[in-house]
Amino acid sequence: MKAPVYIKIHDEIREAIDAGRWKPGDKIPAERELAEQFDVSRMTLRQAIMLLVDEGVLDRRVGSGTFVSEPKVQEQLNGVVSFTEMMAASGKTATSKTVSYHLSSASTSEQKRLNLDAGQQVLRMERVRYGDGEPIAYEVASIPAELVEGLQRETLSNSLYKTLLEERGLRVSHAQQTVTAAAVTERVADLLQIKRNDPVLVLRQITFDQKQEPFEYVRTQYVGSRFEFYLDR
Repeated sequence: MKAPVYIKIHDEIREAIDAGRWKPGDKIPAERELAEQFDVSRMTLRQAIMLLVDEGVLDRRVGSGTFVSEPKVQEQLNGVVSFTEMMAASGKTATSKTVSYHLSSASTSEQKRLNLDAGQQVLRMERVRYGDGEPIAYEVASIPAELVEGLQRETLSNSLYKTLLEERGLRVSHAQQTVTAAAVTERVADLLQIKRNDPVLVLRQITFDQKQEPFEYVRTQYVGSRFEFYLDR
């Protein structure tokens, strides 16, 4: 049985990208031009394009056109790794910019997730995380204040897990994670250098130590076009 025409077109476009004729970030020709090139209807051509979009090979941008997707940073949802480790695994150098860093009374939500009593304080760090200088995520992390008392801001904001291991003997055991999709707010869009209402992946994570005690509650918004989660079962 012959493959459908749109599959053949899909394969040819994919081969052109794999061969480097179209590179990440390149805008591909308009649908009308490609339809003429392949001598098919625009509906058939669009089927091939949408399949490549679904596979993450192409990226459609409203009002701008269709582009070859940039390689995305990946996080595997069956373990806990630091942002630095995640970037290293993707061949990128991780950096961070601290937006705010302060002690505050734990909110009701933080009390619940970190097993804190009313009136206890948390260190709340708000950061933008970069891979090779490109904004990947906006993060708000809350840690019990007594756990980080006396530790330096620079070391905590640059590598939290490493600092807690070296200074407190705390080892990461596991995490509870939930992922949802959302439209980014104007403030966070500015920090991530994207447009307001662009899609972001929102990860909420409670991280536990070797004693099975929660020590971190983090809310992270990942740029949808630069990041993806995957499962390995």
